[in-house]
Amino acid sequence: MSQLTVFYDGACPLCVREIAMLRRLDKPRQRIRFMDVSPPDAAAYCPIPQARLLARFHVARDDGEVLQGAEAFTEAYAQIPWLAWLRPIGRFAPSRWMLNRLYDGFLVIRPALQFLAGKRST
Repeated sequence: MSQLTVFYDGACPLCVREIAMLRRLDKPRQRIRFMDVSPPDAAAYCPIPQARLLARFHVARDDGEVLQGAEAFTEAYAQIPWLAWLRPIGRFAPSRWMLNRLYDGFLVIRPALQFLAGKRST
């Protein structure tokens, strides 16, 4: 059985919440490996520079291909059988372009949202 590796920022409260949800959805099949790339020593096992992994969502397929942004999100969620319909959306250039623009906008406000999410969890 092939697995997808999801690289996530374990120091980001928003990221941790989303990964927790994805873990719950994946639990019956366990098709996804989760790797926290926030610790300082994570650079030793990151397939691409750690700073890039922390700045934008990335996944790695078993064939070695690394996807980022919207295509990475749709690939991760497509591991859940009832969400497999997301994969073609992430691979179709026009929808991928639009989703990446939305994601870029989210990344601009992410620091403020992280701050608010961190305050709520304490």
